[in-house]
Parts: sequence; structure tokens; C-alpha cells
Amino acid sequence: MPHHQLDVIVMGTGPGGEGAAMLAAKSGKRVATVEQQTQVGGACTHSGTIPSKALRHAVQRTTEFNRNAPIGNRIKPSYPELLHGAAAVIDRQVEMRSLFYERNGIDVLRGKARFLNDSTVEVLGDEGQTTTLEAAHFVIATGSRPYHPEDVDFADPRVFDSDTVLGLGHTPGSITIYGAGVIGCEYASIFRGMGLPVNLVDTRSQLLSFLDDEIIHALSYHLRDQGVMIRHNEEYERVESGADGLFLHLKSGKRLRSDVLLWANGRSGNTQDMGLEEIGVSANRRGQLEVNENYQTTQPHIYAVGDVIGYPSLASAAYDQGRFAAKHLVHGLCDNRLVQDMPTGIYTSPEISSVGRTERELTDARVPYEVGYAWFKSLARAQITGNTVGMLKIIFHRDTLELLGIHCFGDQASEIVHIGQAVMSQRSEGNSLEYFVNTTFNYPTMAEAYRVAALNGLNRL
Repeated sequence: MPHHQLDVIVMGTGPGGEGAAMLAAKSGKRVATVEQQTQVGGACTHSGTIPSKALRHAVQRTTEFNRNAPIGNRIKPSYPELLHGAAAVIDRQVEMRSLFYERNGIDVLRGKARFLNDSTVEVLGDEGQTTTLEAAHFVIATGSRPYHPEDVDFADPRVFDSDTVLGLGHTPGSITIYGAGVIGCEYASIFRGMGLPVNLVDTRSQLLSFLDDEIIHALSYHLRDQGVMIRHNEEYERVESGADGLFLHLKSGKRLRSDVLLWANGRSGNTQDMGLEEIGVSANRRGQLEVNENYQTTQPHIYAVGDVIGYPSLASAAYDQGRFAAKHLVHGLCDNRLVQDMPTGIYTSPEISSVGRTERELTDARVPYEVGYAWFKSLARAQITGNTVGMLKIIFHRDTLELLGIHCFGDQASEIVHIGQAVMSQRSEGNSLEYFVNTTFNYPTMAEAYRVAALNGLNRL
């Protein structure tokens, strides 16, 4: 049983683990990572962020082609064909990420890590072989998995979660998606884009309530306009699978029939069977670990980052958290000021992105604000591309003209938002709506929406 002495052991090679491992290694620490899967990249690369975005891109390209093609030439790729395109992207991501570990001299051990005590972990490999590792610091970046209620049979060939839906080997005739969070809404867009009848069952009263109200209403409208059947304030009672399809029985008495069910309601942190209880680190009922502002658990030398600590459960956030944790571990300081205004990107069709505060938050806080709009349908670039759905909305302080929130809905929203983010991050004298009025933008571009929205807002004062 080999024995190793290291500075840092990172558990998980998703964005959080990668961010931590790379920064620690570049700071001269001896680092090893443990990964349960055969390839690095975590759920982000293999079952979450990357495959779903690649899938959406393929669906959008098909839709665009068909929009302009004569009826006889329209294409209708099968779901497995669309997945095939995503697989190529995943391979490229894995190849690139594996190289990062090699280049930085970081050993990647395959297997499952378990704490023996607060300075030692045992790694159990696939063939039952064990390796014992000792380290001064640990970073838990084990991620999350789809939540499975006990009364739903996930072994049923008609029942999928966000991981297994990527292994769906045929194009179903129809789909019911239970859970209308980010994952549920993104898959509703994908399957509707393929032309399937989609039921989207929301356990809440509105979609994605952390977003700006206007954006929520726009998303609901466009999903419905595309033909998604949204049902709010519903809760499942039971799932019944029969020869003629799958029936989702709701507590309201409704019964929804479809070919398959995608369960997209909730995720659980991967903290089980890691020996955490023995070392005094406990998970909450969702399997998540509590951390302080430096990403330390109740054991100061054991850090946790990414989905395993819960909100915001974004790849971008996890990567930054990994870097912050490693920086604290190496230098004893943590620059968490950087996470204040973290952008959100939601890859529905059309996509959504925002940074900063919403109107609801500002109204509650009694901050005097005004709003400027640019509707994409009035931008030359959008008219050229044909992607005219959407808008950019800038929320700014009435008196100081300071930018308080940027909310964008439509094609390339997740890119467009970064311009506003850059201006917002300037110190108070640089963060001003004036920037957009006094700056020349390329024409025709989507970025020009900032000038249009700024002028629109100033006209309201």
C-alpha cells in the first residue's frame, strides 16, 4: 500500500477542482487530485454544462437552416445524431484538460477518496486496489448529482435525469420535464426546438424567480409561443409507467402522458461515503457542505468549492471558488470581493444573462433607479441575422447614473452582458451610464444595444 506526503489533495476534477489544483500547483505546492470517473472534467464536461450547450447549439443551427430552407430540403436530425456532435466537443475538452494536469505535474488518481483521519485519505480504485495519501490541506470539489426521490423508479427505461438523458438512444415522441429550474428550462428549449411536444411542470408560481420579473415573463411567453406547455404550482403524486407511455400524476388531480419523463427537480451534493462524519465535517440534508467566506469547512485545512457547497452551482463560479480557496490555502488571504457581481447565463432559446441587481431588489431596498431599454428588433445587426427576439435592459441610479443591474434576453445574451459587467466593476466614478453615451460602438453590432439603452434611459430622467 503506497504512502505519499503531499501539500494539497483535491477531490474532483470539475471546474472547482481544476481551479484549485492549478493555482496551488503554480504556487509551488505538491498537488494530487482524485477523480472517480475515467476522464477528468467532472459533470460540467461530461453531463452538464458542455453537452447541454453543444446539444442546444446543434438544435439552433437546425432550426436556423430549416427557417430558410424550402420544405423538401428541411432536415430533422434524430436525438442520437445531435448527441454525436456534443461527444466531439467533450473529447476535445477532456484532451485539453488532461494536458493541464500533465503540464503542471499533478498526479490524477482514479478512484473514490475517503478520509481515514483529518490528514489522510484512502483512494479505492476500480479493481479494489487502495492508495493512502497524506496531505496538509484538502479541497473537496466532488460536485453534485441529480436528486432522486425514493418513490420514482429511475431504472425504468422511460424515466431519465439530467445525466442519463444524455444516453437516451432514440428520439422520443413527447416528453414531460418535472422541475422548471435552469436545467428544466434549458431542456424544454432543446426538446421543443426538435419539435417534440413538451410538458414543463413547475413546482413554483413562476419560472426562475431569481431573475428580473420582465425577463421571467419574456421567457414564459417565448417558451409558450414555441409550444411548451408550462404548468405552475404543481407537485407530483406518483409516476406510473405503462405499455402506452408514462403518466405523471399530479397532486392537483391532473395526469400528464408522454413517452419519457425527465426528472430535473433538485440536485444533491456528493458527500456520501467519504468519511466526513469521522473528521467532524457534516453535510446538510441536501448533501452540501457549509463553508465560511474563505471556503473553509469546520476543519480549517479542509476546503470545499463548487456544487458541493450549493448556490450558485455554476461552472464559472466553481472555477473562481477553487482559485479563491487555493489562494487562501497558499497565501492565507482570499479575494472574495470578486464574487459580488457574478453573471448568470441561462442557455434557453433565446438565452438569458444578467449581472447585478433586479428591479424587485432595488424597489425593496428603496433605491431610486431608472431603466433604459434596447429592443433587439430595432438593432441593425439583429435585423441582419434574423435574431430579433429580445432586449437589453440597463438599471441605473437616478441621481448618480451608476449602473445597478444589466439584464439581457435574446441571441448571445451571455456574451453581451460582459460589457455591462466591465463598466459596473469600475470604481464609483467610472461606473456610469455616461460611458455608453460617450463611447463609439462598432456598427452594426449587438453591443450597440448599450448606447441605445443608455439614451433610452436618459430620456426618462
